[in-house]
Amino acid sequence: MLKYLIQTTEQLILMTISVGIAYGYIRLLLGERAKRIMQGSAIAGFVLSAVMSVLKNTTAKIETGKWNLWIFGLYLLFFVLFLLFSAFGKKWEKARTLLPAVILAVLIVLAIFYALPDVLAYPYAIYTGERTLLSTNYLYKFIGMLGGLLLVFLTGLAAYKGSVRLEKKKVFVLLFFAELIIVIKQVLSAISVMLAKRILKSNHTLFTLAKYGSNYSRFFIYGLMILGLIIAVMLLVRSAHVNELYNNPAERRKIIAKWRITRRWSVLMLICLVCVLSNMTWVKKMANRTVELSPTEDAPVEDGYVVVPFERVSDGHLHRFGYTTDGGVTIRFIVIQKPNSSSYGIGLDACDICGETGYYEKDGQVVCNLCDVVMNINTIGFKGGCNPIVIPYEISNGTIRVPVDGLAEHEKEFR
Repeated sequence: MLKYLIQTTEQLILMTISVGIAYGYIRLLLGERAKRIMQGSAIAGFVLSAVMSVLKNTTAKIETGKWNLWIFGLYLLFFVLFLLFSAFGKKWEKARTLLPAVILAVLIVLAIFYALPDVLAYPYAIYTGERTLLSTNYLYKFIGMLGGLLLVFLTGLAAYKGSVRLEKKKVFVLLFFAELIIVIKQVLSAISVMLAKRILKSNHTLFTLAKYGSNYSRFFIYGLMILGLIIAVMLLVRSAHVNELYNNPAERRKIIAKWRITRRWSVLMLICLVCVLSNMTWVKKMANRTVELSPTEDAPVEDGYVVVPFERVSDGHLHRFGYTTDGGVTIRFIVIQKPNSSSYGIGLDACDICGETGYYEKDGQVVCNLCDVVMNINTIGFKGGCNPIVIPYEISNGTIRVPVDGLAEHEKEFR
């Protein structure tokens, strides 16, 4: 659950804050006329993202790196056009309002189209691991994704509501820095893609830039969060020094109500930023902490079989055994007695999806150490999902006998 909460937040927060400020600026430019442009850009971005998400998961025709290069190039082009048209003088009054708003709407579509497809694919990715939509684990992960969506949506909404309450010049400055941060991030990402595809010849400078963009991507998020913080602080300061004239008590009540609502949006922005920061720091640290696997138990090897007596594994808990090959690689397998049964779940301490990260027992359940998928103990020993890789075994004279040859076939998984 926490994993998808964090991933969704980190994937979308840059986009939602920048889009919120952009929508605020469009509203200041066009007033009520902005609604159609805002709605159209949001719908276009979502539809394109949904189509891209489906194509990525159902076909092999989408090469993400090349698509991203096109998006980065178009984004840079329209950012430059936005600055040019915004710089026209009074003689180009229409160009200073409608054209910048339309260009900004295109930037919004591109931002959504870049950020959203992977998040829309999360339900399918969760289903691939769970193989069912009805499991509690699927529900928890889906709730985590929804929580992330709600958090970034509220942050973007607060950025929009705050922007429309500021002066147009101040919002333009905030928007400029927001878009500049995104453009810098995209340029660094583009360099990384072009180096990987050998479009650019590698050198120390380009490699350093690509590495910086990858290793310090969170600082771009912090930059947008600082802009959101600036919006909230400016509005709170203004609301504390309100000096608007009024002619009657009704007008005074309207002024008080207006600034009360403004303070609420500012406080919401601060709360959202604290939640985002928490997700990226201590919540992420808690979610990524590794569980120390229980020690590998000894089991004798007799006549080419690892032999495990029933009495050692008949307590209903997970037991981990190992066999060390001639190459010095220890191949682990797990054994657990199935609930209300005399049969056993037996398989490698690894799966086809997550590799040899192993499984651990928690609250009577078997859990994958990498993706936190909870196993149905009754299905251990069968293929599918994140279940342990199936291995051959025999039951004989009160013992489980696992052939060494069957284990050695999986040596590569544990190298």
